Amino acid sequence: MKESPYKKNIAVLIHFLGWILFGSYLFIITPLSWKVDLPLEFWVKQGLMLILLLTAFYINLHFLVPRILFKNDNLKFLLIALAMGGAYIGVIFTYDILFNMAEVMHSVFRPDQPYVRRPRTFGTFDLYNLLVFYMGIGISTSVAAVRKWQTDEALRLKMEQQRINSELTYLKAQINPHFFFNTLNNIYSLTNLDIEKAQTAILKLSRMMRYVLYETEKDNTRVSKELEFIKDYIELMRLRLSEKIKLKINIPENFEEDNIAPMLLLPFIENCFKHGISSQKSSEISINIYIRDKIMVLETVNSIFSSNQSTPEGNASGIGVANTRRRLALLYDQKHELKVDDENPENEYRLHLKIKLK
Repeated sequence: MKESPYKKNIAVLIHFLGWILFGSYLFIITPLSWKVDLPLEFWVKQGLMLILLLTAFYINLHFLVPRILFKNDNLKFLLIALAMGGAYIGVIFTYDILFNMAEVMHSVFRPDQPYVRRPRTFGTFDLYNLLVFYMGIGISTSVAAVRKWQTDEALRLKMEQQRINSELTYLKAQINPHFFFNTLNNIYSLTNLDIEKAQTAILKLSRMMRYVLYETEKDNTRVSKELEFIKDYIELMRLRLSEKIKLKINIPENFEEDNIAPMLLLPFIENCFKHGISSQKSSEISINIYIRDKIMVLETVNSIFSSNQSTPEGNASGIGVANTRRRLALLYDQKHELKVDDENPENEYRLHLKIKLK
């Protein structure tokens, strides 16, 4: 995955400042604290070691770790790291021999004592410099590991978002035909009872279809549009209800405008009319919607009557509600609360939904 220019510039700046602090302390400030006049050969050696550390750091960061260590070739990585440490000490050893650094530094720290040349072998290297080298290798390995974790995490999040978007698209694709199926089924029943009501229902349905066709393509819609859609649906349901069914509807007219996922409330309201109506018994359906402090609340209460499972509508029951529960979990994971009570002495289905609006 490509880094944004801003993040890339920040990373370069952090590396630059880090090396200034590290190099200044280790190769400039520490030697100056010795309070002696150090020769030019010493400062050239300090600069050479810093360049070698920089080179090893970025070779390890951009090549060895991603291409060898992350490919699970641990032994090869270890051998190359040991070889690089040996080469680093070898260069320093060669520099000391060429410029006679032992005698030069002796004259700086013990000018009043004669220099006695001692044979120096490759095995008498400076352990301190080797530890500094491998500290740099360790830091670059850690930086590469963090980078890989960040890249893998960003890729995982992107794939998870793509999976969620695909699932949401699938769920909406299921809800839309489910809604039309039930609504057309209701209109069909009206044609046998009252042609004029059926015509009115078709007009309302056409307005609702425009909402479904255009608004559900978006991730969010205005709350006012969603509530107007709910009102149209309830009015459509009124056309088929007998006097035995009492409706208590409370939907706000004025409120602060916000956004909400489209068709998120409909399946719960649709469920009231699907299971809360009986042709023989009296019943009551209560639907209450209100918004306070950016929180939308839906409360529904309806009697529970067994659906006729031999009808298409009965067989389709539960699809919309189940899908909407899943949509709530995906879209409003920690921003919603859904409580259902369908086991009470009154034999009522009670729903309480709270959604923190975006």
